[in-house]
Amino acid sequence: MSACIVGWAHTPFGKLDGETLESLIVRVASDALAHAGIAAQDVDEIFVGHFNAGFSQQDFTASLVLQASDAFRFKPATRVENACATGSAAVHQAIHAVQSKRARTVLVVGVEQMTATPGAEVGRNLLKASYLPEDANTPAGFAGVFGRIADQYFQRHGDQSDALASIAAKNHANGVANPYAQMRRDLGFEFCRQESEKNPHVAGPLKRTDCSLVSDGAAALVIASDDLAARMPRAVAFRAAVHVQDFLPLSKRDIIRFEGCARAWNRALMQAGLWLSDLSFVETHDCFTIAELIEYEAMGLVAEGQGAVAVLEGWTHKDGKLPVNPSGGLKAKGHPIGATGVSMHALAAMQLCGEAGDMQVRNPQFAGIFNMGGAAVANYVSILERTA
Repeated sequence: MSACIVGWAHTPFGKLDGETLESLIVRVASDALAHAGIAAQDVDEIFVGHFNAGFSQQDFTASLVLQASDAFRFKPATRVENACATGSAAVHQAIHAVQSKRARTVLVVGVEQMTATPGAEVGRNLLKASYLPEDANTPAGFAGVFGRIADQYFQRHGDQSDALASIAAKNHANGVANPYAQMRRDLGFEFCRQESEKNPHVAGPLKRTDCSLVSDGAAALVIASDDLAARMPRAVAFRAAVHVQDFLPLSKRDIIRFEGCARAWNRALMQAGLWLSDLSFVETHDCFTIAELIEYEAMGLVAEGQGAVAVLEGWTHKDGKLPVNPSGGLKAKGHPIGATGVSMHALAAMQLCGEAGDMQVRNPQFAGIFNMGGAAVANYVSILERTA
């Protein structure tokens, strides 16, 4: 493919007091350009990933990027939205712009500010990523949707509480090394496994440690054509970029199979000319631990119903045969909706360039990324390779 990541920026995720949507956007836009060594006037197009759904009174956020530099004035800027996969949707639009030769250098910004919103309203906003005619009255909101998925998985494949706790513990342990992570604490398996006052049940078999965090944050990428990237200090190429959209109503599909995710992974690996075993690590969408468990099966790491094997036998640990979420994932890092997919690409690029600090996996060659919107509705897979 002809598009490469040549620079990035990333704020810490969490409750960012004193920040606004505008300040977050301006900060990462400026920092990503500086990291890439690109001037604002050299950017051909801008894409902003911002879910919103009620989190911010300021809508129409695409033009806020222009606050970073007067040189952005009159350049095309578009906001992109696809639920929790909003960030990857913006990234993939940038790839299309480069592949079509409409642009040679594109700036992508992902952003969300969630923590200023009252808890009950956060739940209502997130539930908008489900099919409201069926799910509007789901107890516990979007967590309730995934609680139902976990219930169905347990009914078909047995109690997976140990596996879910292991995923949570793994990701929290990894998150300790991530300077951008909202929660940098190794909680341990026992804390994640046991219900307690600090770890109560939230929905179905899911406890608090099974649920990703409400977050503020932003990330940005500079994506350039391969001829420009060849002259840059760093270049991470897209070997594949695939988007598969599935039905929104859960009633129209077997929800514990994540068929859209499986199809996206299959197409991406074919496009890249690789096997899953060729990947050095994966950043996957662990909005809830049950999602990561099912994603092991959908990506083809294990057979259907065998997701627990991958984590309980250590395959997906940082030193395992396919490290999954060496960043700590959404579980530890946080999940500011519009920023998540951009963050995943930035963190994967850091790894491939050997710039991931204490998060670094050993000698990575290829990275896989899976970012989803809704309950496996919008499914985006990218496969990255360092070329410079």
